[in-house]
Amino acid sequence: MATQRLAQRLHGIAPTIFSEMSALAVRTQSVNLGQGFPDVDGPPEVIARAVQALEGGHNQYAPGVGVPALRHAVARHQQRHYGIELDPDSEVVVTTGATEGIAAALLGLVDPGDEIVVLEPYYDSYVAMIQMAGGVRRPVTLRAPDFRLDVDELRAAVTDRTRYVLLNSPHNPTGTVLTRAELQAVADVAVERDLVVITDEVYEHLVYDVEHVPISTLPGMAERTLTLSSAGKSYSFTGWKVGWATGPRELVQAVLAAKQWLTFTSGSPLQPAVAHALDDEPDYPARLAAELRERRDLLCAGLAKVGLEVRVPEGTYFATTDVGGLGWPDGMAFCLALPERAGVVAIPSQVFHDDADAGRHLVRWAFCKQPEIIEEGLRRLAAAQLHA
Repeated sequence: MATQRLAQRLHGIAPTIFSEMSALAVRTQSVNLGQGFPDVDGPPEVIARAVQALEGGHNQYAPGVGVPALRHAVARHQQRHYGIELDPDSEVVVTTGATEGIAAALLGLVDPGDEIVVLEPYYDSYVAMIQMAGGVRRPVTLRAPDFRLDVDELRAAVTDRTRYVLLNSPHNPTGTVLTRAELQAVADVAVERDLVVITDEVYEHLVYDVEHVPISTLPGMAERTLTLSSAGKSYSFTGWKVGWATGPRELVQAVLAAKQWLTFTSGSPLQPAVAHALDDEPDYPARLAAELRERRDLLCAGLAKVGLEVRVPEGTYFATTDVGGLGWPDGMAFCLALPERAGVVAIPSQVFHDDADAGRHLVRWAFCKQPEIIEEGLRRLAAAQLHA
């Protein structure tokens, strides 16, 4: 019965779309511009540090809160980039990727019936974890074609039962980076209504021609903000699943309290390597962002050339197109037909929405691939019949 209740609670959530579309790419030998993982590893020296740790006996449980070297490196990272001062012993916890950080934050903080304001479209784990925690999501939709925050809609979403804002900037899947003014609007609401902000900043360094502003740096927000990030995106080690949560002691302790029943601890030999990345390879994310900017421009120009309406993203790995003018009933139908028609895989953005109309004809494309892979995908699209 408990299994049935959980299944009912999670009914309608479709995170498996990524594995399904990637499997479809393999089966049809398609170019995979769907799932967001890079096809080149991060700095070799960081990998060498992981090998040293493996061979040096760092293969047993790490402390649940994370090894001291990484916690201190995370604190230095926050201070160096944003001027945020943290106690590495009480205000930093290492997580098994930002996804576990999201899960632990929601399970550790949310009581059944609590409302959580969350930006729609959602990163796929948000819906599942809010439901598993017994929370109630209150969506605020970033709408095409600009995907900007509607402050009036934000204020209207907050009720007497609202306890949290789950923020994501740079935003997956739209690529929007919230401006300082938009973040200030969120901060104003959080302070006025005494809300805690859980902010997913996993793409913090992958921004293009704009500034990423951590909301915790705004007045009145440090004491009410739990910040989540990881090394996966910034250092191209998505498979390592090493992330962190930072913020006030009581919020970090809530994450740790839930984490001990999820993974308990995270990969011991990987943590010293990530500490090395943060301390000794601080310029790598900027170099990666410069490369991704070129790939973004390559992909977006090519998608526009084949007749798709493209929104050029300000951050992340992803660009969004509107396929409504091609005659398809929705993005799902387009994406399911695309591998056979063009030998290319993309992701229908409607799986990230509650509002079926808002995301119906939107499709997400990943540009965290080598230029020759993107070019091959574009060649295939140009040669295909994309209209329904």
